[in-house]
Amino acid sequence: MKRRTLLHTAVLASATLSGLSQAQDFPPKKAVTMVVGFAAGGAADAAARLIAKKLGENIGQTVVVENKGGAGGNIAHGQVANAATDGSVILFGSVGPLTIAPHLMKLTYDPFKDLAPISGGVNFPNVLVAHKGTGVKTLKEFVALAKKKPGSVDYASSGAGSASHLAGELFNQRAGVEMVHVPYKGGAPALQDLLGERVTSYFAAPPTAMPHVETGKLIPLATTGLTRPAYLPHIPTVAEAGYPGFEALNWYAFVGPAKTPAAILDRWNLEIVKVLGDEEVKKALQQHGLTPQPTTRQELGAFMKKESEQWGKVVRERRLQGSTP
Repeated sequence: MKRRTLLHTAVLASATLSGLSQAQDFPPKKAVTMVVGFAAGGAADAAARLIAKKLGENIGQTVVVENKGGAGGNIAHGQVANAATDGSVILFGSVGPLTIAPHLMKLTYDPFKDLAPISGGVNFPNVLVAHKGTGVKTLKEFVALAKKKPGSVDYASSGAGSASHLAGELFNQRAGVEMVHVPYKGGAPALQDLLGERVTSYFAAPPTAMPHVETGKLIPLATTGLTRPAYLPHIPTVAEAGYPGFEALNWYAFVGPAKTPAAILDRWNLEIVKVLGDEEVKKALQQHGLTPQPTTRQELGAFMKKESEQWGKVVRERRLQGSTP
C-alpha cells in the first residue's frame, strides 16, 4: 500500500513538473499565428487584428493574423486542428465551423475532438440588409416581396454553415418564405456583390454593413438579437418586427489544436481574457459593433455544445445539406 502511494505521489509530481515546464515555454519562441477563417476586411478580421496587436504587446512576441478563407471557415479550422501543438498557432474560430458545419457536411476535423476551447472572443447580432434596388423599406415589405416572387429573392452568406447562412434559414422557417442561399468565401465578397445588386440581401455584420446604410446604398431591415444593440437603436429586431423569440447571434471564440498541453491552453486563456478586459480594446471592439465575451475554457466548451444542439435542430428541420470542404 505504501509503495502504491509513493508511486501515485511520484506520478502526480511528474505531471506537475511537466505542467510547469510547459507553462514556462510560454510565449512560444517563434511568432504566433492567429488564424481567421474568412477573407480580410470582414468583422472577424477586424476583431482579430485588434486583439492580436494587444496580445503581442502583452506577451512580448509577434502575433500574426493569417486569413484562410473558404468553405465557410472550415478550411481554416481543419488546418488548425492539425497544426503545431506548442501554442504557436491559435484560431479565432466562429459559430459556423465550430457548431453548425458538423451537422451539414463531412469535415476533415471534429471541433469537439480535434480543437480545444481557450476563451470566448466577441459576439454581435447580424443586421439584415437589402440593396436599394429592391424598393423595400421594412421587414414586412421584404417578406411580402419574397412571398410574391418565390425563388426570386436570395441572400448572401459568408459560407455554407456560417452564422449568416443559418440566420437566413431560421428566417425562412419563421417567416414562411424560401429565400435562395448564395454562399461566399467571407463577409467582404458577400457585401461587394450585395452592393453591386448581384444578390438581394445579406445577414451582415454591422461593422461592415452600416457605413453603406449611412450612404443610402443598403436598406437596414432588422437585427437578429433579442434586443436592439445600443449602437443601432433605430433598427428593430426581427423579433420586434413580427417574429417573437427570433435570435441568431454571430460569435467568435479562441480555440487551439486539441493536443496542445493544458498548461499552454490555460496560459492563452489568461492572456486573451486579459486583453478582452482591457478598456482600450473593449472600446475599440464596441466601436466596431462587437461585444467582448471572455470566458473560462470550461464555459466556452459548454457554450459550444449548447449552440451545436440548437443549430443542429435547425439543420434537421430545414433538411439542409452542405458539401465537403
